[in-house]
Amino acid sequence: MIIKKLHDMGIRSEHAYMAALGSIGASVIAWVTSLKAEPVGGLARADRWGIFVGEWAPTFFGLGLALSHYEQQEGTLTTSVRDLWVEKAQERHGG
Repeated sequence: MIIKKLHDMGIRSEHAYMAALGSIGASVIAWVTSLKAEPVGGLARADRWGIFVGEWAPTFFGLGLALSHYEQQEGTLTTSVRDLWVEKAQERHGG
C-alpha cells in the first residue's frame, strides 16, 4: 500500500499539503518566468508551463487527504514526525 509506505517513510499529511501549496506558488513562478524569459512562445507557452506545474497541486492534496485518513486510523494524526522516528528507532533497537 503506497500510503502506508509513505507514512512509514515519515511523510505526513502536512508535508503533502505543504507540497500542494508550494506547487501552486511554483505554478505562478513558472508562468511569470516563462512569460518573461521565452518571448518566442509568448502567453500560450507561459500558460502551458503554469498549467503543467499547477496540475501537481491536486495530486499532493489527494495524498494529504489519504495520509490524513491513514493517520487518523493509526492514531498518529497529532504525533510529530520526530516522535514517529524515535519510536521506529526504539522498535528497531529492541527497546
